[in-house]
Amino acid sequence: MSRHRILACAFTCLPPGIPGFRGGEDILGWNLVEQIARFHEVWVLTYAGDRSSIEQILKGNPTPNVHFRYVGLPRWLGPLLKIQGGHQIYYYLWQVRSFWAARRLHKDLKFNLFHHITYANDWMASFIGALLPIPYIRGPGGGAHRTPTSLQKEYTFGGRVWEKVRSIGQWLFRHDPIFLIGQNRASAILLCNRDSVVSLPKRWKHKVHLFPVSGVSTHDLSFSAAATADRSQFHVLSAGSLIRVKGFALAIRAFSEFSCNHPESRLSIVGSGPEDLRLRHLVRETGVAGKVELAGAKPRDQLLHQMAACDVFLFPSLRDGGGTVVIEAMAVGKPVVCLDIGGPGMHITDECGIKITPSSPEATVHELAQALERLYLDHELRSRLGEAARERAEQNYHWVKLGDRLNEIYQETWGRGRVD
Repeated sequence: MSRHRILACAFTCLPPGIPGFRGGEDILGWNLVEQIARFHEVWVLTYAGDRSSIEQILKGNPTPNVHFRYVGLPRWLGPLLKIQGGHQIYYYLWQVRSFWAARRLHKDLKFNLFHHITYANDWMASFIGALLPIPYIRGPGGGAHRTPTSLQKEYTFGGRVWEKVRSIGQWLFRHDPIFLIGQNRASAILLCNRDSVVSLPKRWKHKVHLFPVSGVSTHDLSFSAAATADRSQFHVLSAGSLIRVKGFALAIRAFSEFSCNHPESRLSIVGSGPEDLRLRHLVRETGVAGKVELAGAKPRDQLLHQMAACDVFLFPSLRDGGGTVVIEAMAVGKPVVCLDIGGPGMHITDECGIKITPSSPEATVHELAQALERLYLDHELRSRLGEAARERAEQNYHWVKLGDRLNEIYQETWGRGRVD
């Protein structure tokens, strides 16, 4: 198989533990670039602010077939990255500048395909995809997932207003002429959850491939065999940024209801964020202060160790397009309890966890508590779901498997000879 020249756009592209690392989008960018390089030579347009971190990585671990090109914006635009919603404006402007960089590179290198990888939301324009005359792959991305109306009571008034602003903003971006041109030109559109597939206009649905934004490595899968759980207590674990959208208040209230009948249980929440003080107050208010630990943020390997040692992973996020921690919990062989929405709703099947259909906050809390009770009472069920979760993670979410799938999509694109 001949190697092709691929141009990739990955604004965020760093492995965990590196200065500047921001989370799931970075992991996605880094791992998909590595997978593309297994088959082809790839030039990556990325954020200039990460240059020192990337060069530090490459100095100790050179990556064959990967060439980074750094694109920046004027410093006075930097504050946009610290404002809610501002980073999307920054990224939109960054893409404009990236197009000119891509145009110059293409003139010299004659790329065979362009792949827009990170920040490939189903509403954000890609200037390179729309305007560079080569085959174009978009994604994986999401964006259409919404907080169920019945659960928006969990937000503050400002949070509910932001949900409306978010929806209106996405509607406007989806009517951007550059976005529409790009969607029409795209040979394949990779989407990370079914919400985004359903919301996609019919004229583009034939291009869709369901493709997760999260994956796991052989290293991640090794944690399940090494862990030994504390059998003296039933341990429920949850993790993520401590923000309203992650639904940790639901997790605490559900655990409180469950633990009334099972006092030998405990809940750990790993993560940090602005909701920390409110959640601590809720822990005291619900009478589970001795059973619930807000453990703060931890390095990824420490989190995987803790996941591997728990009994159940609980993740009642109200709106989550990807759900990286859900796949990580699957990789270490743990049954997952989550809401049947967004990315988690796609990752978890009845064979590897329990999904709750969202309703009112009170009813959702009760159903989450019942799911914990069911898993508490049935060790065999926990074991069976955990084994199936690990197998599903290995078969469907291993980065190498995702790389193989991605290359198949590339080959299909070239096989069709589609450019416009």
